[in-house]
Amino acid sequence: MNATAHPSTPSVQPAAGKDHSRFWSVLCAVLFVPTALAAGVLTLASERASRCLTYGEQCVSGLPTWLFNFGVGLGVVACVIALTASVARVRQVALAAQILGECTAVLVILSHA
Repeated sequence: MNATAHPSTPSVQPAAGKDHSRFWSVLCAVLFVPTALAAGVLTLASERASRCLTYGEQCVSGLPTWLFNFGVGLGVVACVIALTASVARVRQVALAAQILGECTAVLVILSHA
């Protein structure tokens, strides 16, 4: 038996520290819509929001709308960067920015409760 390795057979080694930031970016983007809808339902179920819709009383605004728009915009731009960047570190930072933007948008929704 020949104990030397054949050059035609590549060695298969698992990739250490494989970057899954593209997967998580898409997953966070997809889950943002149901999360925002659930936050909206929770907001409408609060006493203050229900009273505001029903009687026009206690209509105190929460966090400003521009903050919601900024959060959603940041999430969209960061998702695009996370999907198109070729450097793993850039994708990871973009994913963190996307999560921060989406959490900010959901927080603005919940602040109206």
